[in-house]
Amino acid sequence: MSNTLIYPFPGGVHPPENKRQSTARPIATMPLCSTYYLPLNQHSGAQAQALVSVGEKVLKGQMLARAGSFVSAPAHAPTSGTITAIEPHKVPHPSGLMETCLVLESDGADRWVDLRPCPDYLACDAETLIERIHDAGVVGLGGAGFPAAVKMASRNEKKIHTLIVNGAECEPYITADDRLMRERARVIVEGIAIIDHLLSPGTVMIGIEDNKPEAIAAMNRACTGTPYRVVTVPTKYPSGDAQRLTYLLTGKEVPHDSRSVEMGVVCYNVGTLAAVHDAVVLGRPLISRVTTVTGKALAHPQNVEVLIGTPISELLAFAGLRPAALRNLVLGGPMMGFSLDSKEAPVIKTSNCFIAATEAEFPPAPPAQPCIRCGLCARACPCELLPQQLFWYAQAQNHEQLIHHNLFDCIECGACAYVCPSSIPLVQYYRASKDTIRQQETRHAKSDRAKQRFEFRHERLAREQAEKEARRKANAERAAKLKAQKAANPDKTPQTVSDDPVQAAIARAKAKKAAVANGAAHKAGKQTRSAKQKDINIQLSMAKAQLKKTERALAQAEAQALDSVHKIKTDVAMLREQVETLEKNSAALSGVGETSLEGTPETRRNAK
Repeated sequence: MSNTLIYPFPGGVHPPENKRQSTARPIATMPLCSTYYLPLNQHSGAQAQALVSVGEKVLKGQMLARAGSFVSAPAHAPTSGTITAIEPHKVPHPSGLMETCLVLESDGADRWVDLRPCPDYLACDAETLIERIHDAGVVGLGGAGFPAAVKMASRNEKKIHTLIVNGAECEPYITADDRLMRERARVIVEGIAIIDHLLSPGTVMIGIEDNKPEAIAAMNRACTGTPYRVVTVPTKYPSGDAQRLTYLLTGKEVPHDSRSVEMGVVCYNVGTLAAVHDAVVLGRPLISRVTTVTGKALAHPQNVEVLIGTPISELLAFAGLRPAALRNLVLGGPMMGFSLDSKEAPVIKTSNCFIAATEAEFPPAPPAQPCIRCGLCARACPCELLPQQLFWYAQAQNHEQLIHHNLFDCIECGACAYVCPSSIPLVQYYRASKDTIRQQETRHAKSDRAKQRFEFRHERLAREQAEKEARRKANAERAAKLKAQKAANPDKTPQTVSDDPVQAAIARAKAKKAAVANGAAHKAGKQTRSAKQKDINIQLSMAKAQLKKTERALAQAEAQALDSVHKIKTDVAMLREQVETLEKNSAALSGVGETSLEGTPETRRNAK
């Protein structure tokens, strides 16, 4: 059933769609490449931790890196082959910097690892299904890359009453979700059913823009006999943003510094739901995705199912790149995407579109002019912010006012820059300011932690000094009291003094000195430790110190589940054996020394 819009959101723009270029052909399948580059960070959250080493042979679908924390996702082999390197490599990122990647050389056999399909997912409990989806490395394929299993785990915190399926795909040029809904609608609906089984929402709505009639029809057919509703929304950018689509379909606005899950609403992209189906029903991890390859520099713009890790240059060549015509390569759409400086970066899980544009298609941006205060940016902002004010504060680096004016509510959709008659790159100012504020907050947090450590240390030293002073005063008072008692009662002095620890220590020292003076023969019979015993004791001390240090390193490695645990355990065992051997040698030499120190029986009688 198809419904119309009820709750229009404010702002928004209508840029040229340019979608027909890539929807004329069905989804193509990319052939195998010789080399794949798999970044350890293809998602929101912590970087994954490698499980393989250089030279190891792997199978298609084998887990190569496990999740680094709760908000993280594993990575899998896109095909069978050999890990030839683990090294920095170019990745599709605005910074143009390198990140650690696993380099996989394909063997051409494309052999799968043993899979664990679960076609009867209704018989599985929720924890088992969530674990399967997590281990499959499924993340949000709409662009954010947030691990899908983390959203599902939120059911323990809040009751989810609405599931929103995002099929709007509002960004110009991008048509991956459109073709996916046309060709694999039943797979998407079965993925919806899995999430429905996990979260038990009362309402499921599938939002699709009205410029995708074929996708709407296909999804309506696939939803026949289900309680899921296909809701047609008007074409307006950025209706594909999760918060805007939530407002479109429910009329509920996500509060500042909050999440939709706290309102009982969860949103998934159609590509993510297809990946959920594959992970559960087929047992396949996320090793490929449908990506739009378009632009006038291509002979065959289309949507391609491409393996994760495929070099972008190989994907562009498959789509018929004309190198002489290429002037700008954009990852994502023209509104929120960014230019890439290298075609050698790989396709990752969040790569939904590549635009190979000619100079006429994406001409250089005109120089920015002074702001004329027309207010068009404020009318276009879908978040109802004040872009003009944010721009001024960003120029002045007034971070306090930027935070006060809710800079971090900006979704960086680019609507303000699109309508700006002065061609001011507003979003670039906002992004730079966000990064600067985050860096300052990180430095301040680090400084606060250092200050706390300093204060704790200062308090501890002061406390120890106070305790030491208290003990000194107590000892002084006790000594004064004993001195007074001795003066008043001379006959009781020996008994009283013997009870005082200070006087007892003095008496022991005097007795020891007298014993040494009377036992000249015993003193003459003493011998210093041999050079060999000293050397063994020094080695023993160093070995014990190294053992303690290695045991601490082992505890840290086991806590972080590092790959070096086995090696450190071997080092600990070796050091323990070394310490034990040195202790035996030291004890043996100490026994010899004791005999020599005691002297002969005649010497002992003379000492007595």
